[in-house]
Amino acid sequence: MRDDPNLDHRKAAVIGCGFVGSAIAFTLMQRGIFSEMVLIDVNVKKAEGEALDISHGLPYSAPMEIYAGNYDDIADAAFIVIAAGANQKPGETRPQLIEKNLEIFSKIIPEIKKRDCQGIILVVSNPVDILTYAALKMSGFPPHRVIGSGTVLDTARLKYLLGRRLDVDARSVHAVIIGEHGDSELAVWSGANVSGVDLNHFCELRGFSQHREAMDKIYREVRDSAYEIIERKGASYYGIAMAVARIAECIDRDEHSVLPISVLLDGEYGISGLCLSIPAVVGAGGAEKVLEIPLSGAEQRMLTASAKEVEKQLLQCKV
Repeated sequence: MRDDPNLDHRKAAVIGCGFVGSAIAFTLMQRGIFSEMVLIDVNVKKAEGEALDISHGLPYSAPMEIYAGNYDDIADAAFIVIAAGANQKPGETRPQLIEKNLEIFSKIIPEIKKRDCQGIILVVSNPVDILTYAALKMSGFPPHRVIGSGTVLDTARLKYLLGRRLDVDARSVHAVIIGEHGDSELAVWSGANVSGVDLNHFCELRGFSQHREAMDKIYREVRDSAYEIIERKGASYYGIAMAVARIAECIDRDEHSVLPISVLLDGEYGISGLCLSIPAVVGAGGAEKVLEIPLSGAEQRMLTASAKEVEKQLLQCKV
């Protein structure tokens, strides 16, 4: 991908300028990852307004060209974020968004395919695992170039809550959420640690006991975080914007970092033909390697159950 003369590796595109897309565009500007960014929305004036608003902060950031455009402008973009979709309403589950957002994707993906875009497509819209799979099938692009934001944000929430409980820097916490980005997701407690120290042992060093009860509570808080935020303010967008920026950094800098993105599985964990959030090596080529991390027997069963839930959703909507 680095050697592709048709790609501008300093150019990004954000499709969908609602709360999430606009927050993503703003965060990418602040990080200074790209030198050019095009915003696309069915509401052209909204895209123009967001581009103007964000651009006015450029004197306090890195130089960057930000503008509203159309699909012709994304042909050479190395990083394409799809954040378009219906908003998740209070009390509405992610699966309930499927039909509405599949209809939106049926208009977006053919436009991207028509331009033969060779960049990395990152799906952020929910339900992200279903829509990543749909984008992959509609585009016909290689699986490593069509990925979803997956449980990168969920994993950050897990690290944050564990850091608060243990009174330790969340960046020292190593734990991951995998499976569906949704109600059936699971925390891989068997491999969780704090800078190499087993999580249970670290809890004891900090004077904590009753690990199981605490872990269950934290897991539920992570799983239900989006619902809690939506109930209070109507939408969740800052956290996912920072998660997307982290993924963008991995791709732009060819970091080969490990992140739990939504990827197509081909036999890993005994699962095939589904997109699930699984740790993968992320670099300039997108999802460069899907990793089979060690799971306990219970965790493997939970992951299998999560896969079946996503499969059921796919069958219901006939993707």
